[in-house]
Amino acid sequence: MSATTTAYSARAAEYVELLGSMSSVHPSDRQIMDTWATQIDGEILDAGCGPGHWTNHLNELGCDARGIDLVPSFLEHARSSYPGIRFDLGSIDHVDAADGSLGGILSWFSTIHHEPHAIVTPFSEFARVLRPGAQLALGFFSGASIEPFDHVVTRAYRWPAEELVDRLEAAGFSTLETHLRETRGQRPVGTIVCERRPPTTHSEGTPCPKQ
Repeated sequence: MSATTTAYSARAAEYVELLGSMSSVHPSDRQIMDTWATQIDGEILDAGCGPGHWTNHLNELGCDARGIDLVPSFLEHARSSYPGIRFDLGSIDHVDAADGSLGGILSWFSTIHHEPHAIVTPFSEFARVLRPGAQLALGFFSGASIEPFDHVVTRAYRWPAEELVDRLEAAGFSTLETHLRETRGQRPVGTIVCERRPPTTHSEGTPCPKQ
């Protein structure tokens, strides 16, 4: 993900200006996430927190949330804007948290730049650090097939919801809700809310055979 980090670092100020506040969030997305947050018991990790506005919002809702990101400029902005909240340099591919220690994870469009064969890595990490019954909320760009597109920062991928569900379930999750939204003038997007299944005797988090 080093190329992605470099690309975001180069446009961090522009990103913060356009998308770095809750005022840029669609009301439907905010309603979904506000409802999700009320169901979380325990610490929430905002995985790929960017400028930190979602992390702050979750704390304002009464949650115990912290953020991680690989873009130093985003973290500087988050720490200065929300001084009472913990923001750490960290990767969603190697989450610095103990097994089964988290009550929830918000991955708000933070996996959109992963190649299809590599998306199992963050999904497996999310499954590892969430306790059984804890929830993951995943934001993504939706489409009829898995395909790359020219995101304003760097290449990203559209996913059919069912394809992401397959990979999440292979990593150890059970899907609770899927929301899809199409807004005129914007790319179609979706949110998947899923629950960490209890560990089983067979190996979990292995790559799904679909590519």
